[in-house]
Amino acid sequence: MIEYRPCLRRKAIGISCLALGPVGLVLPILPGFIFVALGTFILRDQYAWAQRSVGVVDRRWPHLLPTIEAREHKAMEWGNRKIDRMRGWVRRPPRE
Repeated sequence: MIEYRPCLRRKAIGISCLALGPVGLVLPILPGFIFVALGTFILRDQYAWAQRSVGVVDRRWPHLLPTIEAREHKAMEWGNRKIDRMRGWVRRPPRE
């Protein structure tokens, strides 16, 4: 049974990676396959199709899952840093 954990940040980062994937497949400077794989892995707790895709990878190449999990963790940390930085720009100093 799939346990869905809705999170707007995960969806935004995962969908962004999936959007960059096809661009990376066409352009030689972006690693398209990595973006598609990372986006699918990030969205595994959001959508059933992503969970099934990760299950296929897990059965075929079980040694790759820790590497993919590390990349996901790095992407989430990067996203959290960027969001916190943007919040710092938006916050106003308290009035005296």
